Order: sequence, then C-alpha cells, then structure tokens
Amino acid sequence: MKNKFSHRKILVMAFDVAVLLIAAAFSAYWVHEVFPVSISTDATVRSSVLYAAITFLCIYIGGEYKKAWKLISKRDYLSCGVEVLIGTVLTGVVLHFWNIGNYGAINLSYFAFLGSTFIISVLGIIAIRFFAKRYFVFLINAGQEDVIKKALIVGAGNAGKILALEISNAKNSGNKDFYYSLVGFVDDDPNKINEKINGYYVIGTSFDIKEICKKYHIEVIFFAIPSCPSDKKAEILEACAETNCEVKVVPEISKLISGKSILNQTTKVNVEDLLGREPVKLDTTALSSFIAGKTCMVTGGGGSIGSELCRQIMLYKPRKLVIVDIYENNAYDIQQELIMNGMANAENLTVLIASVRDREKMESIFKTYKPDLVFHAAAHKHVPLMETSPEEAVKNNIFGTYNVADLSDIYGVKRFVLVSTDKAVNPTNVMGATKRFCEMIVQNFSRTKKNTEYVAVRFGNVLGSNGSVIPLFKKQIESGKPVTITHPDIIRYFMTIPEAVSLILTAGSMAHGGEIFVLDMGKPVKILTLAENLIKVYGKKPYEDVEIIFTGLRPGEKLYEELLMSEEGLQETANHKVFIGTQIEIDDATLNEGLKALKAVSDANNSEGVAEVLAEYVPTFHHKLN
Repeated sequence: MKNKFSHRKILVMAFDVAVLLIAAAFSAYWVHEVFPVSISTDATVRSSVLYAAITFLCIYIGGEYKKAWKLISKRDYLSCGVEVLIGTVLTGVVLHFWNIGNYGAINLSYFAFLGSTFIISVLGIIAIRFFAKRYFVFLINAGQEDVIKKALIVGAGNAGKILALEISNAKNSGNKDFYYSLVGFVDDDPNKINEKINGYYVIGTSFDIKEICKKYHIEVIFFAIPSCPSDKKAEILEACAETNCEVKVVPEISKLISGKSILNQTTKVNVEDLLGREPVKLDTTALSSFIAGKTCMVTGGGGSIGSELCRQIMLYKPRKLVIVDIYENNAYDIQQELIMNGMANAENLTVLIASVRDREKMESIFKTYKPDLVFHAAAHKHVPLMETSPEEAVKNNIFGTYNVADLSDIYGVKRFVLVSTDKAVNPTNVMGATKRFCEMIVQNFSRTKKNTEYVAVRFGNVLGSNGSVIPLFKKQIESGKPVTITHPDIIRYFMTIPEAVSLILTAGSMAHGGEIFVLDMGKPVKILTLAENLIKVYGKKPYEDVEIIFTGLRPGEKLYEELLMSEEGLQETANHKVFIGTQIEIDDATLNEGLKALKAVSDANNSEGVAEVLAEYVPTFHHKLN
C-alpha cells in the first residue's frame, strides 16, 4: 500500500514539474514573439528551471503531496493556486535582481511573462489534481459501486488503527458486507491532525464531523474510541447522528472478544450511548459483604430487571441463588446463561417456576431454601394492559408483594428489597397505584415486623427492558414502519438495566429498614428527541425516510414522571447516585382495611371496583378507568 502511494506521489510530482517547465518555456516564447525583446535560448532554459524549482518548492512546502488524491477538494485547488502565485512572485523577484537575460527588466514583457506563466501553471496543476482524483477514485470503486461505502473513523488510537487496517484488507475476505472506501480519521488530539496512519490521514476533529461527512459524501461512521468517557461519547455520537450517516460503534475494551476482528464486532449505536450517563461506581467491598455466602432469592428472576439482578448477584459469590418466575422460558434463559458463563452450577443455583400469588407454593419455597436476602422484582408493569385488567395488577403486584414480604419475616429473611417505580409517585394509572400500595406495605412492615428489614427502591424507565419504548422503536425503524410516539412533549427518566440493578444492590446493602431509596436518574429525556436520534444513527432521516406518528396519550399515561411525592424529602447517602425519601406514616388499620377491600373486588374481578378502592386507599391516586 505504501509503495503504491509513493509511486503515485512521484508521478504527480513529475507532472507538476513538467507543467511548470512548459508554462515558463511557452510564456518565454510567447513574450519573444509578441514583445520586441531579445531573449536567448540559454536565458529561457535558466529562467524556466528557476521558475519550476521555486514554485515546486512552494507547492511541496504547502503540503500538497501529503494529501490523498481522492480527498482533493475546492479548498485544495485554491491552496495550489496560492502556492503557485507565491512561487511566481518569488521567481519575479529573483529574476529582477539576478537579471537573467532580459527577464529582470521591470517592463510590460516582464509582467506578461510572469502573468502568462502563472495562469498556465495554475490551470495545469489543478487539472492534474482533478484528473488524478477522478482516476484514483475510479480505480478504487471500479466494479464495486454497489457494495462500497465511503467511511470515516472517529478516533485515531489503537482501535482506530486496527480498524483502518482491517478495512484495507477486507476485500481479501470475500465478504462484501465489509467493503468500505475509507476517507480518513477524525481525532481531537491536535498533534494528530494531518498525520498519516495506516495510509489514511487525520483530516479533522470531532467538531468537523458534520462538515467532513458533507464534503466527502460519507455514508458510514465508525466510532472507534472504546475508552471514551460517557458524556464525551454521547456528544460525539450526537454529532454523528446529525450527519444522517450510518453509525457503528467499537464496543468497550472489556467487551471486545480477543482474536476476533474488530470490524466484525462493531455494532449499531445503542440509545444508552446517546444518554451520556456516567458509569455507576460501586462499593464492591460493601456489596461483597452484603451478598457473599448468603442465600439470595430473586422473584421475577427471568425478567429484564430480575435477570440482571441474578447476573450481578452471582458476581459476589452467594452461597445459593434461588430464581423464582412464573414464565418458564425467561427462567430457563437466565439459568442457561449463568451456567454457560461459568457463574452457576447445581450447587449454587436453583430455578423454580412459581407465582408469587400462590401463598402456599411460596411458603414451601421459603421453608425449603430459607433465603437471607429477597429481591422482589416480580410484577405486572405494562401500564396500558393493567388499565384493562386492573384486578390482575392487584392480585399480582399487591398480594404477590404481601405474600413474599410477609413470608420473609416469618422465615427470618434478613432484608427484603422491593423493586418499585417512579409511576408510584402521584399515580395516574392502576399499575402505578398498585406499586405505591406495595411501598405502603413495605413501610408498614418495617414498623410492625421484627425479623426483616424492609426497603423499596424507586427508579424510572429502564432502557431495553421488556415492553420499554426503545426496542419498539428499533423494530419499527428496522421494518420500515413509522415510529409511534404518544405525545410530542412526553419526557421520561432513563437508565440502563445494569446501572439500575447496580444501584438496587447498593441501596439494599445500605438499608436499615423502612426507607424508600430514590435513584438519581439524571436529566429527563424527551422521547421525541430520543426517537429522532435513534432514526439518525440508523443512517435515515426523520420524517423523510422514517415517519413519526403521534398516537395520543394512552389511558393513565403522564407527560412526565416524578421520583418523589411532595410530602417526601430527600436525604443523601454515601453514594451520590442514591437518595432516601423521608418515611411517610402509614396507618396499620387503614392499610389492612384496604387489603381486605382490594381482596374482595379483585377476587370478584370487579374492574371498576378495583379502581375505586385504590383511589380510596392510595390518597395520591387520581384516575379515571377507561
């Protein structure tokens, strides 16, 4: 590759020198014919060589031979003109003082010679570059117009260098999916600008991405900075999204598979990348002390939150993990994953199919395995579905929570952690109201039960969780369907599943009983902006390539979610991402009355009655059943 480029450079240099010599010689001949001056052949040769040498030196110093010919632009043509002009002026000065033949006399023929030489040289030099660019691009793309895409690499570090080399060698693989015409790199290190790396130049910084993509007609951007901080990564990826190019990301270093091509490991941009959230810093010592050697139970262990709880719990070496889930497919998936990853075996993992609504079955499980820690993630959480089946939300969420929480105290569980939601705050839907009632149960039990510490952890939407909006958006975009959003102004808090679970474990480890832990969700995100950015990183244009349709707020849906109720205050903890809401007094007798009333209407499958009772016993619930 290097030799090939070197030959091309020498060839263009030779053409430039020839053009400069011809321009000077022709101008001398023209001046001799038009003006009454006598110029010797020797003087013409010397002046032509002088002009060619000085102007060539100016072009060389200007860096024209360091540029890749396929990247030549109007700006480069202009810089060539400026360099030829400087060379012409310097030649005129030397001719005047050296006085070669009659060239040095400042008269009309003097200016005619210099002017004619300049014009011919500029036209010739630019023509060489114009045709060189067309010729080289033609050779690169010949016969491959349908498969080659122009590409840009963001990041000229180790990952970027390897990626460039792999792109260069991709044709040898025979896989047309990886045919790219690499334009160059962008990198924010000023020392790397104009540096040549594996045959390609660093042609700008991340601030120039949009301009570079437009200028060179880039189709694919590779983000190749695996160790980039989250906030900076989000900033650069948003700039990439504005280009409407397809964007691919080199995974974090910890996720790269050794011995496998980086090009094969690039993935589409995840929405997590666009949020720019800082990684959660965990106190691994505290978590190890909290979990190691203990029997942990996770209800709803096959779900998106529950399965991640299982993964992270196993990192801290529990004596045994008991996974409880009603859906056997999910339970099987997490069981096999933990076994295949070498994290679990028959000794430290038990997977059980059971419903938290079944008190007798759950009691049998508690009696057999005697868990030390219980993480209660089992719940119905799809807002629209629970609006049409509110009695099922009550049976599963409220009475399922009651069963597991009550059995925890009976069988000596050290700590019970309820996974709650921001929808429990001033709920406008049945799901949120049932989760708020669950929080009330936990707060009541923390006062009335003696053996177990009860806590709840409240957070917002989790990216990629079952039923969340992001997987739906991706399916719609990939299938060419319109993206559907309920309202243009709707906003939500988001965090990643691993981040949410890390904070659940952290909150659980620092609990003393009765707290509602509130996780720092960062800045709220406008769903419309999220959808637009997601469409862009697929290399499509919102409203043109992918239509966005507003369907209207669904029953019980808010424009925005809250993490605290007005009567709750915030208390800081040792972890700056975790806060404690001030406890609200829960009247024991009123709570029990509510449980009896809800039991009666839910067993009778009385949907309207469920909503009415919830509104009576959850004071912040304002709802109209649809």
